[in-house]
Amino acid sequence: MVRTAIYFALVGMFAWGVWALFADYATRTLAPEVAMAISYTVGVGVAIAYIATQAGPVSFSESGVAFAVAGGLFSGIGSISYYVALQRGNTAVATTVTALYFVVAAVLGAVFLGESVDVRDVAGVGLAVGAVVLLAT
Repeated sequence: MVRTAIYFALVGMFAWGVWALFADYATRTLAPEVAMAISYTVGVGVAIAYIATQAGPVSFSESGVAFAVAGGLFSGIGSISYYVALQRGNTAVATTVTALYFVVAAVLGAVFLGESVDVRDVAGVGLAVGAVVLLAT
């Protein structure tokens, strides 16, 4: 089970790295919001195709849909911001700074979901922030 999660995480890491490259190319000739809309429309198509290949029925719950809508709102805001950053800056800086989203997620997870935080977690986040600062300057 853990190996499967790591496999998918590594595929996601690689795919997002390649996506950043093509997003940068797209913003060279398209407005950021247009590039993002096209990219995400294709992404939705991929998600629908993936759902269609899975066994079993698709289930919905009212709270799950509400959380997904809220997540989509913030994803859209973050994505537009990222595409604008790509258009107005350089790929390395835009990508490394926005990649710090995990710090926000870790803090929110600890505060709202009661996830544990120990000294190693804090050190890891601190080192990651330091790495991004070094890469982005």
